[in-house]
Amino acid sequence: MEQTQFLRNLIIETPSSPGNFAKVATAIGQLEGDMGDIQTIKIGTLSTIRDISIQCRNEEHFLQIVDAVNDLDKNIIVRAVTDDVLQAHEGGKIHMKGRMEIRSLGDLQRVYTPGVANVCELIKKDPEQANYFTGISNTVAIVTDGTAILGLGNIGPVAGMPVMEGKAVLFDQFAGISGIPILLDTSDVDEVVNTVKNIYKGFGGILLEDIGSPHCFEIEARLKAELPIPVMHDDQHGTAVVTLASVISACKQAGVKIEDSVVGQIGLGAAGLAISRMLLAYGVKEVRGVDMDEAARTRLVKHGGTVVGSVEELMSTVDIVVATTGVAGLIKPEMVRKGQIILALSNPHAEIKPSDALKAGAAFAADGRQVNNILGFPGIFRGALSARAKEITYPMLIAAALAIVESTKPGDLVPHPLDPNVHENVASAVERVALQ
Repeated sequence: MEQTQFLRNLIIETPSSPGNFAKVATAIGQLEGDMGDIQTIKIGTLSTIRDISIQCRNEEHFLQIVDAVNDLDKNIIVRAVTDDVLQAHEGGKIHMKGRMEIRSLGDLQRVYTPGVANVCELIKKDPEQANYFTGISNTVAIVTDGTAILGLGNIGPVAGMPVMEGKAVLFDQFAGISGIPILLDTSDVDEVVNTVKNIYKGFGGILLEDIGSPHCFEIEARLKAELPIPVMHDDQHGTAVVTLASVISACKQAGVKIEDSVVGQIGLGAAGLAISRMLLAYGVKEVRGVDMDEAARTRLVKHGGTVVGSVEELMSTVDIVVATTGVAGLIKPEMVRKGQIILALSNPHAEIKPSDALKAGAAFAADGRQVNNILGFPGIFRGALSARAKEITYPMLIAAALAIVESTKPGDLVPHPLDPNVHENVASAVERVALQ
């Protein structure tokens, strides 16, 4: 699941002898820093300089890591702290660009006036021709009201724009789709629905993004019912697709039959409810859920699940556990039953650490670092747009999840998110089902 993280880069100089970088890595790991990209900037006779990307909880946590590295050895030196994240966002991450160059008067006449009038007249007579002679059929609106931005909460649509731009970049790179951010300065359900209905003709699909619960449920339901193009709330169904794939992979590795299992869902917000519905649609015999919010519990029952009274009760009665609460340490080791599969998906701090769950007897355990929506939404929309689907259905979403499983290497929970093959496989699977 997507959550906010504190990202910084350390420029570190170490002696050019074996074991020194291992000291740095150990110091970072002992403080629960998560190393990402490591680039060697310079290899010298006496020292080596590396650029190390680190994910932390917050600035205080990062400074603790810096101090720990500096305290290792007088010859191990933190040369600089950089912020590649902010640098990457300077000027924004997307740019609308024409697909044709205008180098002559003839080019201008074909692309614009007077030639373009012929195309307009053609589309006027047959609106379906817009699918061939405009970019509408390959364009998705990325719509947000800014009420549930990553793990930051309700920070407003403008503050959420970097996320929307990120989605647009991923659409382009992995699916060849033009994603256009739409920032709405309202969270009123009627206003959101009417606004999207008034602009939808310029798009082949609608991706609802970072819209909070509970109004996200009504917004999506109404738009799906009232628009003739695919609509999907990624925080619900994108998350649910990748989670279903993760559960299937975990069951394979643990030797558990998912169809005979009872699944427990801890947390019934947008993601939790969607995961529950996806599992039931796939064929899980029973999903039991727990949440403090009465309306959330009611929604689960409405969609075919059952409600239990506490996390302890749920943990004692289910075979597979999925947690999406955002509450670190919610699942205590003593709650774990021997042989359970546990996916504690809150990120960066899981409801229980996988190592603790395994030590307590779980057959399989993972956290949310790998369960990333990027594995789903680009291919799902690519398949839907290619098939000219009018909606995104559960059979299409299940096909996407199974394609993710089939693209997963042995021993992995899900594929690497940057593997282009998984996005092609998801798109093909969704398109096949949509065309049926």
